[in-house]
Amino acid sequence: MHRPIILLHEEGETLTKDELINAVIKSCKDDNLTKRLAGDVVDAAFENISKAIKKEKRFAYPSFGTFTVRSRKARKGRNPQTGEEIKIKASKTVGFKPAPTLKNSL
Repeated sequence: MHRPIILLHEEGETLTKDELINAVIKSCKDDNLTKRLAGDVVDAAFENISKAIKKEKRFAYPSFGTFTVRSRKARKGRNPQTGEEIKIKASKTVGFKPAPTLKNSL
């Protein structure tokens, strides 16, 4: 079920967690949804997304996009203060690829 998206911030600014919780409350038709419960739902959603990415190495949400674990190779870099060459270790990061629906709406 698609609900209307309500943005509570000015264009160009970052949507905060508090603004997201307020938008969830306004988007729901349940008048009994408290800010605390909406916050718990938002926290639980992000916690489960994080767990899925760690365990499955991938999380996809239709019409939004896909989060994946990406590996970065070891490489050389420079200390910006001294200019000295340094070795940067291999690491893992989370990448995001927007779904065509999201990308085309921008």
